[in-house]
Amino acid sequence: MSAGRVDVTLSDGSTLAVTRWPGDGPTVVMLHAGVADRRSWTAVADELAGDGLDLVAYDRRGFGESPAAPENSPATHLGDLVEVLDHLGVDRAVLVGNSMGGALALDLAVTEPERLAGVLLIGAAVSGMTDEDTPFDWTPDPASTPLMEALDGASGIGDVTEQVRLLAHLWLDGPTSEEGRVTGAPRELFALMNERILEVAAPDGAGEAGLDTWSRLDEVQTPVLVTWGALDIPADEPFYAETARRLGRGPGRVLPGVAHLPGLERPEAVADLVREVVAASLR
Repeated sequence: MSAGRVDVTLSDGSTLAVTRWPGDGPTVVMLHAGVADRRSWTAVADELAGDGLDLVAYDRRGFGESPAAPENSPATHLGDLVEVLDHLGVDRAVLVGNSMGGALALDLAVTEPERLAGVLLIGAAVSGMTDEDTPFDWTPDPASTPLMEALDGASGIGDVTEQVRLLAHLWLDGPTSEEGRVTGAPRELFALMNERILEVAAPDGAGEAGLDTWSRLDEVQTPVLVTWGALDIPADEPFYAETARRLGRGPGRVLPGVAHLPGLERPEAVADLVREVVAASLR
């Protein structure tokens, strides 16, 4: 199964960079995190090479090789996802969403559920997520707080090198882990992806559809597996568990020894999760 570029030109004339690993099996669309791009799924796709799945990964606007939307564009990442599915001739897909990619998968689950066969969430955000309707509050944890404060400082003076270093500690290593825990090609790729994200500097909230999916999670009927890394930001973990509770698909699953981007750290483990969700979608 060899990868091929199948870039998609959208209705507004913008083009998204898309990679497809074609297969005769179910289609799996892999949606990247906000600190990554479609390259973060390459190692996972390699692990799934013998499974015959039809795998797709693309760069959202402002990430990787996809240009940011023009200023004041009404385009949304949700609308773009639907256009990608339509352009590729995919009626129903299993969606794998990491972080912001998970929020996008859930947005589709509440707006066009017929397009989903199953969902795998990995450290997923949720559109409209808040602690105002939970018995707990989001409280910065002692490990993450100094990294976030240092990031604000590095951003204020435009120090890209320092921002990438701090982002890698926060999201790739995990804030409770020693800096540099993840080494080699995954760390190098993380740096490349985030240098590009910082170069494009798309506005915060660009592409959001304005949905309150958080309060609608009980509407989701598609099979969903909720997972997150044991080394992810501690303050976010109650929200991952609450997402699982609201979806009513069990307590969620903690992935040992990984932080926010398991696909970079342990692609073989993420590939096994994809297989599990695909198998559940066929029952």
